[in-house]
Parts: sequence; structure tokens; C-alpha cells
Amino acid sequence: MPASHHIVSDVMSHTAIAIGRDAPYKEIVACLAQWKVSALPVLEGEGRVVGVVSEADLLAKEEFLDDQRRAEAFGEAAKAGAVCADQLMSSPAVTVHPDATLAEAARIMARRRVKRLPVVNDVGMLEGVVSRSDLLKVFLRDDLEIEAEIRHAVLGEPGAPAGLDVTVTEGVATLHGTPVDRALLPLLTRAVRAVEGVVDVRTDLGAGPGGTRGG
Repeated sequence: MPASHHIVSDVMSHTAIAIGRDAPYKEIVACLAQWKVSALPVLEGEGRVVGVVSEADLLAKEEFLDDQRRAEAFGEAAKAGAVCADQLMSSPAVTVHPDATLAEAARIMARRRVKRLPVVNDVGMLEGVVSRSDLLKVFLRDDLEIEAEIRHAVLGEPGAPAGLDVTVTEGVATLHGTPVDRALLPLLTRAVRAVEGVVDVRTDLGAGPGGTRGG
């Protein structure tokens, strides 16, 4: 009973602010402030992503302003003395493909401790940027829209138990209707939970909407 998944291209910003390798330090700071972003892709050629400059990269200059030895000890001497994007950027860039699922993008952000990811095609050309806030957009989906997707993508699949329906309130999906096989219930609730925008899944089988937590 697979549920449909939104992908990065559904939520990303298609117009991405980016800089070149030779962008000077002050221009990068101004660009971050103007566009209210925390990082910028660095491009070369026709738009291939070669790195990313983040606020953390820029802060090395302030953090180690009067302590060169400490900068060297932390391996930040180069960034502390950097004057352009080529010297500041983290490379290779941590990126994601437009057809990656939102869960995949979230895992990359968590593991690499970044807030934004350049979205690139198969040859590394920039197509957009996805941020943490973009990934949370699915939780703004209307409850009725989520209900419809669960009915179609989960309850409407071949092999799904008959006699079940769903109600969604504030993102919490409650399955109700006739009881189902105990072995099937965990699979059913996982499939519902996989629908984008679902905050939690509850079951109230053999009764009307209301609910207790499902597995």
C-alpha cells in the first residue's frame, strides 16, 4: 500500500540566488542580508555548482579576527583570511536532485548540518534551492486534501482492507471502520503516516471517528 511522495521540485525555490567564485567578501555578506538567506551556491561556467558559502564560513573572519594561532589550531586560518567566495566556500557542495523525496532531503540536511541545499540536475547545473522551511510546506496542506490522498493512495490500493475510511483534523489522520487483521494494521498505519502532511496516525476501528494511537 504505497503512498505518494512529494519530491524536492514540488517545494523548492526555482529562482536561486547564487554567486561566482570571484565574488568579494563584502558583496557576499550584502547578498545574504538582502535576500535573507543563510547560504549561497557558488557557480562556475554556465551554472555548475562548485561550492557553497554559508554564514558559518563568513563568521570565521570575525571569530578569529585577533587570534591567528587559534585560527590555525582550528583549521580555519584560510577562511579567516579569505577575501572572495573561492577561498570561503565549502567544496564540493552538498546538493540534492530535484526528484529526491522530501525525506531524503531532510536526511541530508540533518546529517550534513546545513539549512539549505542547492538543487542540481544530473550534470551539476543549478536548478533551484530547497530550505528547511520549504520541506515543512507539506504540513500546510489542507486536511481535506490529505484525506483525499489517503483514500486514493492507501485505502484505494488493491489489497487494502475494505470498509475503512479516514478523517484528518489538524494533520492527524484517524482511520475508522471495520476491524482489520492485527498483522496488517502496522503496515496500514505506516502507509498513512508516509503521506505528506500527516502529523500523526490514530485508529478507531469498529467505531466512528475519534481515536487511539495506531502503530
